[in-house]
Amino acid sequence: MPPDLILALAAYAFVTSATPGPNNIMLLASGVNFGFRRTMPHMLGVALGHAFMVLVVGVGLVGVFISYPPARMALSVVSVFYMLWLAWKIANAAPPAGSTTQARPLTFLQAAAFQWVNPKAWIMSLGAVTLYAPGQEVLAVAWVAGVFVVVNFPSVSVWALAGVGLRKLLRRPLWLRVFNYSMAALLIASLWPVLFA
Repeated sequence: MPPDLILALAAYAFVTSATPGPNNIMLLASGVNFGFRRTMPHMLGVALGHAFMVLVVGVGLVGVFISYPPARMALSVVSVFYMLWLAWKIANAAPPAGSTTQARPLTFLQAAAFQWVNPKAWIMSLGAVTLYAPGQEVLAVAWVAGVFVVVNFPSVSVWALAGVGLRKLLRRPLWLRVFNYSMAALLIASLWPVLFA
């Protein structure tokens, strides 16, 4: 892949990875509730899970959705229900004192699997493959996936670090609860493209 195309792809990957979306909202909330170290598997799951998604989409999965529209509808329904469950999980990440609920951050596999129901991840993957590997040759698709890993991980890490920075401001249970409910509401709002596209 020519250097100028790699730079353009890196810019695309940075803008799409660093801007607000479901992954970054959840990483911000995880940084607040669990700290940076415990959020690390979640961050790795986002970066590597998305790169794997780019590979699979790039080598032909997109053709399934074009030739069989009910598959796209089924994915949309699963996406909505899964994201609603995640919003509930975020809203309840910091249980009130006396609760027996044990909140946990997303695991690597949960974060990687989430990419398949994340509308923004689909848009990023389809856009990257269409723009930077239009012939869908395996080597070009591998380059796209590789650039996303290199750019995506530091980009999403910033959101987790921002969450860690907010921890001191959110020590009071009431403020933490308000923050968690706000993050859950933003995650639900991010369903707009799925529900009304």
